[in-house]
Amino acid sequence: MNMADLKTIDAKNRPLRDLRISVTDKCNFRCNYCMPAEIFGPDFQFLPHDRLLTFEEITRLVKIFVQLGVEKLRITGGEPMIRKDLAELINMLSQVDGIKDIAMTTNASLLPNQAKALKDAGLHRVSVSLDSLDDERFARINGRGYRVQTVLDGINAALEAGLKVKVNMVVQKEMNVEDILPMARYFRDRKIILRFIEFMDVGNTNGWKLENVVPSKEIIRLINEEMPIEPVDPNYFGEVATRYRYRDTDAEIGFISSVTQAFCSSCTRSRLSAEGHLYTCLFASSGHDIQTPLRNGASDEELIQLLENIWSKRDDHYSEIRLKDTPGIKRHKVEMSHIGG
Repeated sequence: MNMADLKTIDAKNRPLRDLRISVTDKCNFRCNYCMPAEIFGPDFQFLPHDRLLTFEEITRLVKIFVQLGVEKLRITGGEPMIRKDLAELINMLSQVDGIKDIAMTTNASLLPNQAKALKDAGLHRVSVSLDSLDDERFARINGRGYRVQTVLDGINAALEAGLKVKVNMVVQKEMNVEDILPMARYFRDRKIILRFIEFMDVGNTNGWKLENVVPSKEIIRLINEEMPIEPVDPNYFGEVATRYRYRDTDAEIGFISSVTQAFCSSCTRSRLSAEGHLYTCLFASSGHDIQTPLRNGASDEELIQLLENIWSKRDDHYSEIRLKDTPGIKRHKVEMSHIGG
């Protein structure tokens, strides 16, 4: 990559390339590492509809972000498919000049009814969350009793529609360590890329403890003992997953190691929450209100200047300093369910 070609650089010389857009803070799952049911119960107050950015507002902002260097979009939530008429937004975004890739993160439960429409609208890829192939454990993890087949049906619907699929598994001690090898075998045989994610301290409600983290190197060792794997070069600058391939095959597997192998130095991602706040880090304590100037009549030039100023001052590197934080002092962070991970 030629640094001279970069349009917008932050304080640590990182370009702005990826925008993750949350379209809702609601989800039909209650996964314990993201949206635990004891916190996000029936009385929890989600954003009212008029607080959400409209599809037109999102599209306008994307056009502005493109001028600052954004090329890739990821639609997130909550569960993004809860947002009514999501395919309409995908269609609008797919027509923005400069956008090369549109992906979506999802629990896949609603994909059987929406995959084809989303693909036809211009969606390229989905990343599906699945943390176990065991119905009992999976029901406990998702907090709502959903069965594994619900997710597998969604994956199959995505593949049949022509969408590329990756599967993400968050690994946590005393939760699903015994599922590592069954998951690896299952998705290797189907040549679907499975990515193991270290349990991260996103937000303040998931009860994160360092001792519950299963380091990627332990997962790699476990898999390699049964199914030998070898490293593969990254596809692009800023790729979050370390790539591996099963030897003598073209089947891949990945590892996202934010806790033990921080990748802050190559982070090119910015996150737009459903109500239009811009977060420059997954572990940020607060965001920048973009909705207010947007709705108060700010011109494109004013919004460009605002966003450029935010990014140019960005020096986030939380994963590199996580373990240096003062013990006993709780750092407030935005919830994963609010900005989509």
